[in-house]
Amino acid sequence: MATEPNAEGGSALSFHPMDQFIVKPLFGDGTVHWYTPTNVTLWMALAILCVIGLMVMATRRRDVVPGRSQSIAELAYGFVYKMVEDITGKDGAKYFPYIMTLFLFILFSNFLGLIPMAFTTTSHIAVTAILAMAVFLAVTILGFVKNGVGFLSLFWVSAAPLPIRPILAAIEIISYFARPISHSIRLAGNMTAGHAVIKVFAAFA
Repeated sequence: MATEPNAEGGSALSFHPMDQFIVKPLFGDGTVHWYTPTNVTLWMALAILCVIGLMVMATRRRDVVPGRSQSIAELAYGFVYKMVEDITGKDGAKYFPYIMTLFLFILFSNFLGLIPMAFTTTSHIAVTAILAMAVFLAVTILGFVKNGVGFLSLFWVSAAPLPIRPILAAIEIISYFARPISHSIRLAGNMTAGHAVIKVFAAFA
C-alpha cells in the first residue's frame, strides 16, 4: 500500500480517494458561495459542451453516409427515442428532447469523470437531486394537467380489497415521493463508490 511518513513518525496513506470529490473554487482558495465558479461548474460546462458538440456540431452536415461522430449521434438518438416511444407510446414522444438532454448530460458527466484529475459532477447529491426533482415535478405537473384530479387514482389500488386500500394508498404515496430521493442517492452513491475504487486501484498500480 502506498504510504508516506507522518508527523508522528508513523506512516499514512499517500493518496486519498475521497479528495477527488472536494468542491474547490476555480480562482483562489476562498469560501465557496452559491455564485462562486468551482470545479463543479467547470466540468458541468464541459459536459454541456460535449452534448452540443455531439448533437449539434457533429450532425450539422447531415450526410447521407454519416461519419463516425454523426453515426454515434444518430445511434444515441435512435436508442433513446425508441425507449421513450416503447414506454410512453406515440403521445410521449413530444417529451423526448427533455429526456434526451438529461440522458446525454448524465452520460457525459459520468464519462468525463473517468479522466484523470477530472471532477465527477454526478457524484454530488446536489447535482443528482436537482435532476431527479426536475423530472419528478415535470411528471407530477403533467399528470395533473393531463388527468386532473383523476391523477390521484394512481395511488388508489381499486383492485385490492376495500379495507386495505388506505394502507396501500399510503404506501404508494410514500413510494412516489421517495423515488426522486432514492434515484439521486443511487446515482451519486454509484459514482462516488466507483471512482473511489478506481482511484485506489490506480494508486496501487
